[in-house]
Parts: sequence; structure tokens; C-alpha cells
Amino acid sequence: MNMEISAQQVKELREKTGAGIMDCKKALQESGGDFEKALTYLREKGLATARKKAGRTTSEGVVYSYIHGGGKIGVLVELNCETDFVAKTDDFQSLAKDIAMHIAAMSPLYVKREDIPVEVIDREKEIYINQAKAEGKPEKVIERIAEGRLGKFFSEVCLLEQPFVKNQDITVGDLLTEAISRLGENITVRRFVRYRVGEGIEKEKDDFAKEVMAQL
Repeated sequence: MNMEISAQQVKELREKTGAGIMDCKKALQESGGDFEKALTYLREKGLATARKKAGRTTSEGVVYSYIHGGGKIGVLVELNCETDFVAKTDDFQSLAKDIAMHIAAMSPLYVKREDIPVEVIDREKEIYINQAKAEGKPEKVIERIAEGRLGKFFSEVCLLEQPFVKNQDITVGDLLTEAISRLGENITVRRFVRYRVGEGIEKEKDDFAKEVMAQL
């Protein structure tokens, strides 16, 4: 017998994940009303759905533009889905806006780690190996340390691996997974470009990220 789940519980979970009302209610029922377990349930469900749809062609979608700071920062991002019907929904448009705003704030260099040139990865790994040696780390763990630091590098430069600027508990990849589960179609970020007037990218990035967080 399903336990009683309040509308407030469903509302809070929906606001946190963006999942559908019935999915949120089922997740809470399956987890005995435990909010964290319900979050895990929804993310696992979304991941399973995303895997099933991963091979589907995404030839529809939008090129979304986002301008911030009186024209100082501009982003174009191509977000793809399977059908024009989904591409025109408010949910999909909102997702495109969130991703474009994230790109403006966090300045990723690549969509995913597979897009990074091999020579860039090799150069980074060599740097981490040399750092570990300089720190006097044992030879047998240097490779593992370098791989760990390389993983951190990926999370800093790859859009899908960055913590989402509006919810640091999930990555942009998680955001896409949740949208795939919710909208029922494969969704991919094909490419993006970010423009900024002037120099001082690192300082500007930090300042803008703080501004975005302050507005939430």
C-alpha cells in the first residue's frame, strides 16, 4: 500500500529536480518519503532513460543566444533534440537558456572530455606527473595522482562535467539527463561559443558566477 505523500513534498522535489509531478510522487513513495533517497531514485531513473535514448539522432533543436552585462558577454549554444515539437516547448527553451547562462558564468572550453585534443590531455597529465614528483610522492602512486588531477581538470573545462551554476549539487550533464527523462527525447549539446568584451577572463568569470548565484 502506497504511503501518503503531501503536495508540499512533491512541490519541493519538483523544484529541486524539475521532474514531473507523478514521477516526484512515485519517487517519494518508493523511498518511504525520504527526500534524499527520492533524489537518488529520480537521478537513477533519468540515467537509465538517457542511456536508452543515447543512440537516437538529435537533428532538431535550437541555437539559443544569451547576452549579459549590457552586451559585455554573449553566448550561442546549439541544443539538439529529436523533434521540432519538443524543441518548441517552454521546458526545452528554458533548458537552453539555463545552459547558455551557465556557459556565460563558468566559461567551459569543451562540451565533453572526448572533445579535448589528445595533445592537450597529454600535456596536462605530464604537468601533474611532474608536480607529484616535485612533491616527493612515491613512484607507485604518481600515476594515480596524475589521473585524479586530470579528472579535476575535466570537471573544470568540460561543460557537461561542471557543477551547474544554479544548483551546485548536480552537473550540467545531470541537468541534461533529468531533461531527457522528463521530455522523453534524447537531448545533446552539440556546440557553443562564448564572447566577452575585454580582458580579465578569470576575474570576470568569478564575478559573474557570484552574481548569478546572488540572483537565485
